[in-house]
Amino acid sequence: MPAGVMKDLSERRARWAAAFVRLPPNLQGAGWLLLSAVLFTFSAVLIKRLGAELDGFQVALFRAAAGLMFTLPFLVRAGIGSLKTRQPLLQMVRAVAAAIAIGANFYAVIHLPLANATALSFSRSLFLAPLAIIFLSERVGWRRTAATLAGFLGVLIVLRPTVSVDVAALAALLAALCVAIAAICVNILSRTDRPATLLFYSGVVSTLLLFVPAALAWRMPTPEQWFWLIAMGGIAVAAQGCFIRAFAIGEATSLAPIDYTRLLFASIAGFFFFANLPDVWTLSGSAVIIGSTLYITRREAKLGKVDIPPPPIAVAETGLPPQKPEDQTDNK
Repeated sequence: MPAGVMKDLSERRARWAAAFVRLPPNLQGAGWLLLSAVLFTFSAVLIKRLGAELDGFQVALFRAAAGLMFTLPFLVRAGIGSLKTRQPLLQMVRAVAAAIAIGANFYAVIHLPLANATALSFSRSLFLAPLAIIFLSERVGWRRTAATLAGFLGVLIVLRPTVSVDVAALAALLAALCVAIAAICVNILSRTDRPATLLFYSGVVSTLLLFVPAALAWRMPTPEQWFWLIAMGGIAVAAQGCFIRAFAIGEATSLAPIDYTRLLFASIAGFFFFANLPDVWTLSGSAVIIGSTLYITRREAKLGKVDIPPPPIAVAETGLPPQKPEDQTDNK
């Protein structure tokens, strides 16, 4: 490409970047979050494609390994002291929960329509309420309790439980539960350990745990599959980075509704790449789940307890504390 054209493109990018950073923080955060939703959808499409040819654990291993590679710069910057933890057992619990969340989420994405897997992943917010009561000694009022129960009703609408059990749907719920467990662990660990410490244990342990089932079911990828495995890991890490950037810039309560655009993107991708669309039950249940979690988010913000759980894969691998326990109730 001619030098003049390169210079022109560089100048345009610089102007666009300058215009973007002049936007209000919430608009910047919205842009980053929309980009993360698109990237997460792309990675889900690749996961589903690769899962049709390779074992799901093998695909999940590449995702965990990509996350570990992402943490290395933070570990180098933090130094050898970042490997020391005051709560090794809880670090292991979080890391195991992260590994299970990744593996179960990949199984659900591979075997369910993308819209269904995405809708069920939003139930992570609902699991946080009972876990916060048990492990964080939070007092939860009737409003949040009712919203949580309504959210689980939405889960049942999506599942449409019958005599037969959909293992993939149960895997999606298991992933959501493990995400909530990991989030609770992050909340506790962030009081004593540094983010780099959380990143290290989660990345290393998750990769090692997923390596075992992946090795047992290993199929040598073709050159094309190697390319897409690496691309999937890179795109997912980029999505995670955009998500973190969004909530670092904007207000959580303003950005929360935008995260649910992933359901729209998943529905579009499911139609174009896999010829399926969400049925009325999936859409109805999703509306109930999203409505209840948005209510909980708004309620927490009103009481000074902002609780925005990250997407399933992101929370399992980052040191983002999901919420801070407070002494106030939400029964007003």
